[in-house]
Amino acid sequence: MGQRDGDGWVDCDCGFRHWGRFGAAGLLVLRCDTPQPQVLLQLRAEWTHGGGTWALPGGAKDSHEDSVTAALREAHEEMGIDVEALTIKHVFSDNHGPWSYDTVIAHAMSDAGAHIANPESTATKWSAIEEVETLNLHPGLKQSWIALKPLTLSSLEK
Repeated sequence: MGQRDGDGWVDCDCGFRHWGRFGAAGLLVLRCDTPQPQVLLQLRAEWTHGGGTWALPGGAKDSHEDSVTAALREAHEEMGIDVEALTIKHVFSDNHGPWSYDTVIAHAMSDAGAHIANPESTATKWSAIEEVETLNLHPGLKQSWIALKPLTLSSLEK
């Protein structure tokens, strides 16, 4: 494993501060063994960025990581995800120029071992795709869900 050098804030051209010196990545796990596919969400601890909102597991990319590697590492650290239980389907990039957040869409045929694995989360939840937008979402996920929802649905057809 390489050095953990990605933690830190970036002042973006969009006018916001973003976490991740080299960008950030998260994992959208779609559980496909249930009657309706479900998305895994975490309730962010109050002390975290976007605390008290539902989000995808994710965080800062390190300089030596690609988006898939970072998203899988973060999902394992935060939610104990068994990365061997996943099939990667797509990567969506919310690119701001000097900073980007990449969402890795993956399928699982089980709960992939999801549980609260560190203090960044206070709860986990499997939510139907149609219910996600009704939740109190992390601002970044709320904004990108408009693009992520159709990609998530289309990933089921592949």
